[in-house]
Amino acid sequence: MNTLLLKLAITTAVMGLLTSNPMPAQVSPTTPKAAHVQITKGPEIEMAKEFLTIIRWTTNNPGGSPEHYGIVHYGTDPKNISQTAKSPIRLNPDHPSTVFRVRLDDLKPGTTYYYRVSSMEANGTDDGTKSAVKQFTTPGETQRAGR
Repeated sequence: MNTLLLKLAITTAVMGLLTSNPMPAQVSPTTPKAAHVQITKGPEIEMAKEFLTIIRWTTNNPGGSPEHYGIVHYGTDPKNISQTAKSPIRLNPDHPSTVFRVRLDDLKPGTTYYYRVSSMEANGTDDGTKSAVKQFTTPGETQRAGR
């Protein structure tokens, strides 16, 4: 009796899956672009380790396509910040602001870096924001036991 009920339950579940009408994936709507995008907080160092740093900043919601990138241009010379790191983000059209976070990897310990942040849509359209050049220094190498 239990075997018959189990087979019936499995058959019903499989038939329900095979005959169901799947719902189409939701696509995030494009929202109106902001007239002027500006950095409202930061940029600031969220976390700094020997070999990586996370930089965070907040802007008013830039609008446009839902896919955006936070971008950090950086380097060890304030006049040559030619290295780039970027991180994707999805905008929430219902939020008045957007928080960007970008991770910089493969940094040298105990080194001063200079950086500037900006953002853009996934299609490469710049949001029109650019911070002043700021700096941070990565922590020095950790002392190993026995050295």
